[in-house]
Amino acid sequence: MDPLLLKTLHLVGVFALFTSLGAILLGGSGKKGASMLHGIALLLIAAMGFAMLKKPPMDQSWWMLKLGMWVFLGAAPVLAKRKVLPAAVVMVLCLAAAAFAAWLGLRKPF
Repeated sequence: MDPLLLKTLHLVGVFALFTSLGAILLGGSGKKGASMLHGIALLLIAAMGFAMLKKPPMDQSWWMLKLGMWVFLGAAPVLAKRKVLPAAVVMVLCLAAAAFAAWLGLRKPF
């Protein structure tokens, strides 16, 4: 598949993920739809990420950290819903996780 198409779909998934996180954390009336979008976006991000890798480089660990950020972003609504952390803190942590994941993907430091 075309690498540009894979990156574009990966970014569409990221945009959809943060749209759904905003809707979930703000607690609007469409929480069920936002939760569905959250799951679909996570699947799209993971599928396109692994498609771009083709074969994960086992001697490098940057992609494993990105997978950890993906798991955190998937669990973030639960942290806010169960009042483990305030919604504003969860959103700031999600943005920091996304920035770190983007840095890892671009730099591949280790």
